[in-house]
Amino acid sequence: MRAAKPFGFRMKAVAALAFATAFMLPAGAAIFEDGEARRAILEMRQRVDALQVSGQRSADEVRRLADENAQLRRSLLDLQTQIEALRSEDAKMRGQNEQLLRDVSELQRRQKDMAQGVEERLKQFEPVKVNLDGLEFQADPAEKRDYEAALAVFRSGKFAEATSAFGGFVRQYPRSGFLPSARFWLGNSQYATREYKEAIGNFQRMLSDAPTHARAPEAALSIANCQIELKDTRAARKTLEDLVRSYPQSEAALAAKERLSRLK
Repeated sequence: MRAAKPFGFRMKAVAALAFATAFMLPAGAAIFEDGEARRAILEMRQRVDALQVSGQRSADEVRRLADENAQLRRSLLDLQTQIEALRSEDAKMRGQNEQLLRDVSELQRRQKDMAQGVEERLKQFEPVKVNLDGLEFQADPAEKRDYEAALAVFRSGKFAEATSAFGGFVRQYPRSGFLPSARFWLGNSQYATREYKEAIGNFQRMLSDAPTHARAPEAALSIANCQIELKDTRAARKTLEDLVRSYPQSEAALAAKERLSRLK
């Protein structure tokens, strides 16, 4: 391929061609006068000058557009770089936010576990509602646990250990709502181990502190049984008579009447 001619060279060629064309005469035409020739030459020069100026303007415009295009490309490249940096920063921030959310979730879980643990520990000291032998009262969890443990020992037939357990309970919880029942089972444990005098003392203390207790008639009958074992028939007869008089509708009163009939 032939190399393209420079813009200035092309303009000069156009001007020369136009100048030559202006003086070409068709066959049979008259020769221009000098004035007309000069006007034609001036007009041609003006046209050539106008073409050169226009061409120069076009070249300048092309260069300006090229510069603007290059500047625009650089601006776009900078903008793309900034966008990539922002995307990277955004990804980093999302990662940090996700980690923060995980940390907050873990912290909330730990706080919940701690709160639950504290609540459970507090519950160990909060009074609980108890219904026992017809009585309703509030008791500490430890108090309830110790009473039930002592009763379990009694029911297992280990009466000496039950005596120790209920004796310790009575000393440790002197104002407990369990106290009348604890004294009743303490007396029965002592009766089972033939500690009749000690048993009578606990049964009498129970009757003195809680004469209307559901197990009061049984406690009175147990006192009479201890007195019979001690061969104190007179005291046993009086205890049985008092039982029938004080608790006439109880099952213990029926048993007391039967025993009275055998004591006569």
